[in-house]
Amino acid sequence: MRRLRWLRWADLAIIVPLFAVLAMLTLRDADDGAQVSGGRSLATGAEVLSRGEYLAQAGNCMHCHTQRGGAAYAGGRAIVTSFGSVYTTNLTPDAGTGIGGWSADDFWQALHFGRSKDGHWLLPAFPYGNFTRVNRADSDALYAWLRTLPAVSQANRPHALAWPFSSQWALGLWRALFFRAQMFEPDSRQSEQWNRGAYLVQGLGHCSACHSARNALGASSDAEALAGGTIAVQDWHAPALASRTQASGEPRWTQQALVQMLQTGTSAHGNAMGPMADVVLRSTQYLTMADLAAMAVYLDALPPVSDSARSASKSSNADHEGSQLGARLYKDHCAQCHGENGKGVLHAYPALAGSAGVNMASPMNLVQIVLNGGFAPTTAGNPRPFGMPPFALNLSDHEIAAVLSYIRSAWGNGAGAVTPQDVDRLRGHSH
Repeated sequence: MRRLRWLRWADLAIIVPLFAVLAMLTLRDADDGAQVSGGRSLATGAEVLSRGEYLAQAGNCMHCHTQRGGAAYAGGRAIVTSFGSVYTTNLTPDAGTGIGGWSADDFWQALHFGRSKDGHWLLPAFPYGNFTRVNRADSDALYAWLRTLPAVSQANRPHALAWPFSSQWALGLWRALFFRAQMFEPDSRQSEQWNRGAYLVQGLGHCSACHSARNALGASSDAEALAGGTIAVQDWHAPALASRTQASGEPRWTQQALVQMLQTGTSAHGNAMGPMADVVLRSTQYLTMADLAAMAVYLDALPPVSDSARSASKSSNADHEGSQLGARLYKDHCAQCHGENGKGVLHAYPALAGSAGVNMASPMNLVQIVLNGGFAPTTAGNPRPFGMPPFALNLSDHEIAAVLSYIRSAWGNGAGAVTPQDVDRLRGHSH
């Protein structure tokens, strides 16, 4: 009996603080909401709608809110996370299943507070941790443009999350720890161009969603540092955007190279592949030169961090540097495009010698590209991109590890060896 009584008190010791946190969050959101909502009249002129469409592209909204083969913006796409699958919602103006019954205040509430029309908290797979910085005028323009889309009746699919991640109380605790609604505040010490870049990168661009590490609960760690991170489940490593030097010590990304990559998907440093290719394809290639330049200025000013394995001991590659197998495989399968000296062909086949991507501490992206191949995005500046064929059926794990280890140690590169186990793990998860 005493044990049961003790358990009840233990339960209360957990439950009472939980409800206190939830009440605090509800009151905090209500107070913040009182400051920003209140029946605004919505402008819907041609200039506003054009701006809204542009903002939707800047936020890459269609990519997530469109199921493959489905109607644009009608939702249903699975966002696979470490905690289960989150299904994106219908953003078309259908009254029953979309946002047809939403007001501009409701839309702002979702963007700024991460809270739906009915008051429930949204899952952070919808990156409101970034979108909270979007100003009200941009939120209204985006909402007004979404209202012009064809209405699609498509019911929103329930999320498939493991308990307790599917519960509102668990989400409330997560928000208490990791989320606070905040407006973007320009830094008076910086230029107008820098502030515009910061607004785009930190807000609608939501670059930190991929380019920052995440903790065990899925929250971005030091998001504004953009120090790189592994994209959950997709098994791609998003490099540090703040890293501005090559492993060789040469300049890594000039502002011009950054603009070129975001606009065309290709640069002297390599091509956009994997998830980044989708970002360029559907989003950044449509941004104005002024906005791309502003983003480059902001990214260029970030404190640099190391994202390379140059510090790895050369001895770790002793068995591979002169490996006849790796050298032979490179000559047979790679040299025709990337060159015997690893210098590649500008705007066609990226250089491997001195490449920041080759020298990254994680070989994950290299393994993915060799296994599955791929193309840079098709853009106005690169309308017929050159592709990389997949080698998953041609080369064994041991062979892929050998050729990549050779590449990571040749021509002055100094990264660590790739093991057959590295390849096997990603081969099993490739999709």
